[in-house]
Amino acid sequence: MDFIADLHVHSPYSRATSISCDPAGLFTWARIKGINVVGTGDFTHSGWLARLKEELVSAEPGFFRLRNENVPPLLPGVSPLDTPVRFMLSAEISCIYKRHGSVRKIHNLIYAPDITSADRITARLRRIGNLESDGRPILGLDSRDLLEIVLEEAPEGFLVPAHIWTPWFSLFGSKSGFDTVEECFGDLEHQIFALETGLSSDPAMNRTVSALDRFALISNSDCHSPSRLGREANIFSTGFDFHCLRDALKKNSRETFRGTVEFFPEEGKYHLDGHRGCGICLEPAETRRVDGRCPVCGKPVTVGVLNRVMELADRKRPRFPRESPEVFSMVPLPEILGEICAVGPASKKVAHFYSRLIARFGSEFGLLLLASLEEIRGESPFLAEAIRRVREGRVVRHAGYDGQFGAIRLFGEDERAERAAGDSLFSSPGAPKGRKKGFFSSGCSLDQ
Repeated sequence: MDFIADLHVHSPYSRATSISCDPAGLFTWARIKGINVVGTGDFTHSGWLARLKEELVSAEPGFFRLRNENVPPLLPGVSPLDTPVRFMLSAEISCIYKRHGSVRKIHNLIYAPDITSADRITARLRRIGNLESDGRPILGLDSRDLLEIVLEEAPEGFLVPAHIWTPWFSLFGSKSGFDTVEECFGDLEHQIFALETGLSSDPAMNRTVSALDRFALISNSDCHSPSRLGREANIFSTGFDFHCLRDALKKNSRETFRGTVEFFPEEGKYHLDGHRGCGICLEPAETRRVDGRCPVCGKPVTVGVLNRVMELADRKRPRFPRESPEVFSMVPLPEILGEICAVGPASKKVAHFYSRLIARFGSEFGLLLLASLEEIRGESPFLAEAIRRVREGRVVRHAGYDGQFGAIRLFGEDERAERAAGDSLFSSPGAPKGRKKGFFSSGCSLDQ
């Protein structure tokens, strides 16, 4: 069966995270988005793990469901499709340590198949450092040794290096990373079978590095607010449990790991090089031309993801085997509506139209991925044209750099003025009808 999973989120116990990132909030937004499996995040924090034990109950093997799913709807008058939402035990560990004469700062995701395993991992990590100060704890622990702990305490669990190209805290980061997976994980490197690409890179960029050919490339939201769930996600066609999901990643074939939903990588906040304080954004060639220093203040620029990928790449073009998972580059629906209406994505006008579309299509992914352009055009010709351009990759890209998110635009200035009518976004009253089912229950093809 087909389902969508977002496997990297955070709890209210992580810094700069919304208090609504609780189990009920994640459950409700997962239904709105059309997501079937959500990582719990932060299971190493005792307060959060206690809440998970209280509010979740076992469902399919390695999956958990909300004990009380009778959660009030967040969108007034809108009930998303009644598709199953499950939780999978996950955590992110910030490993800061010295290796080969350099300080390494690597974020790693760990996944446990059951509460008992999560408890054992947490007990081991508690001997090493403070797990209570942050839901994403900082430990003076080598990434290789973290992997060993996971394998010993949760033999069926697994570890995935997080957002592997981000400059400051990642496996290949320009500020503190390694050049190969083998350098980082040593004799246990064969136990790594998946890598998280992060918002500022996509599979095409990663597939220019032949050393990464054997790894599944996963994408997740890394959200600190439940409304951001699914800005990147993974699509599976396999048994609905922890073990089947894990094995699909190990197999890394479109047959079971269908594909990923991606940001256009330019929208990520570390895609290009630059110095945000001086407003300087540089392509890799420009960075080399100025010897890596800001032309305004002379300080070193933050070397971004594209530059680092190009440094390690040994191919001019990406190589995708025939069985590779598909890639669906998307723009979140509120951003699309905001551009059409010439208002911010968090505006009341966008919220009104967003609610109407969820009522019509059942979920955000039901609209972005499954609905035909003809169906969308029946609601709004403007929206159908926007989504057509997104699906075809015909977008205007303004790249992010040095912590500043980029922007994706769908229309030119002249077109934007024409489409700024707001109230004329919809061409007809359009009561909810024939809603698109979620991936779990529909069996719909992504090719339609």
